[in-house]
Amino acid sequence: MATFTYKAFDKKANKEVSASLEAGSQLEAVAAIKKQGLLPIEVKEAKGKAAKAAASFKSGAGSKQINIPGFGGGVKPAQVTLFTRQLSTLQDAGLPIVQSLQILTDMQRPGKFKETISRVTEEVQGGSMLSEAMARHPKIWDKLYTNLVKAGETAGALDTILRRLAEFREKAEKLKKKVIGALIYPVAVLSIAVIILSFIMIVIVPKFELIFRELGITLPGLTEFLITFSRFMADWWWTAVLGIIFITMALKAIGRTEKGSAILDRIALILPVLGNVTKKGAVARFTRTLGTLVTSGVGFLDALEITRNATPNVVVQNAIMAVRDSVKEGETINDPLRRSGIFDDIVVNMIKVGEETGELDKMLIKIADNYDEEVDAAVAAMMALMEPALIVFMGGAVGFIVIALFLPLIKIIESLGGGGGGGGG
Repeated sequence: MATFTYKAFDKKANKEVSASLEAGSQLEAVAAIKKQGLLPIEVKEAKGKAAKAAASFKSGAGSKQINIPGFGGGVKPAQVTLFTRQLSTLQDAGLPIVQSLQILTDMQRPGKFKETISRVTEEVQGGSMLSEAMARHPKIWDKLYTNLVKAGETAGALDTILRRLAEFREKAEKLKKKVIGALIYPVAVLSIAVIILSFIMIVIVPKFELIFRELGITLPGLTEFLITFSRFMADWWWTAVLGIIFITMALKAIGRTEKGSAILDRIALILPVLGNVTKKGAVARFTRTLGTLVTSGVGFLDALEITRNATPNVVVQNAIMAVRDSVKEGETINDPLRRSGIFDDIVVNMIKVGEETGELDKMLIKIADNYDEEVDAAVAAMMALMEPALIVFMGGAVGFIVIALFLPLIKIIESLGGGGGGGGG
């Protein structure tokens, strides 16, 4: 049996409670909390005496949190997603929005996010709409988020919209984590390879050079090249660091301009292997965002504008803008999508079917689900190609160094053998 700490809402007492209990799993703990007539908000397994002591302290009356200046300054996307999921649960339970926000404010750790939710709560309590209050903090709740919340408030279905928004954010974060997770291994291997090769070039090769010079032999061209490159790395390694910094800054500067950003984004879409992942990810993001907005009751033209603002790739943004202009003039959305060169024929045809049958929102979500799976497959394929590529790179580099260093040694052995034969005669 494990100990679980939890936060739940007591409907009868109309307040939040915190306590701990023992259960075989988290699901059993949630079931036990519900049997007590409580609405679970957060359930975590307590590990160690410190965790149990903290749970015991929280269950006491008048528990306080200490706010340490300088800590908890940033707001992570995962925090906003968890907040959205919890707010949808509280709204689904029928709690007033102000009370729900107050409960969630008390749950947050000291920091910027807690302060912001507290300000939003005060504004809503003062008569502002939730979407209006959130829109004043665009770095935490972007235009996509606030427009969906506004649609939920207008339709009287805030709980449903928040649930869809939570699902949307969870899937987006899951996809992002998969791509980042897939890149960690090759980046780590490449970094270690560079460190090892740098050590060989800067420390080991000069020692061989010293031996060769003392023996006074003429070095083969391959060995001369290796030694010259080794000297360059030892004396001018800092130029490589400056070069990387300069290239990074230059790319950022180019990316800030409209034309430069379009060029870089187009290159990102046509890169070997990685371009396929980027393209499929862009299609999945576009269809899921637009599908979520349309399903939530946002007007199609407004949904396209919001989707465009929520899309980081300029090429995709331009394609969405072309679609919006086409729809505004009373035409279909198929031709602009096909002309963009980003969307495959199957995507365009599926959207066409959805438009003709009046189920465009469902079709967009279905496309997004399919493309999420294709992104997973593309990432797996990219990993399958990168592993042998790294092995070939390492093998080639090490093989070149070994051959370059052994050629003079072979020459020495041959000369010694020839000298020995002459002495015997």
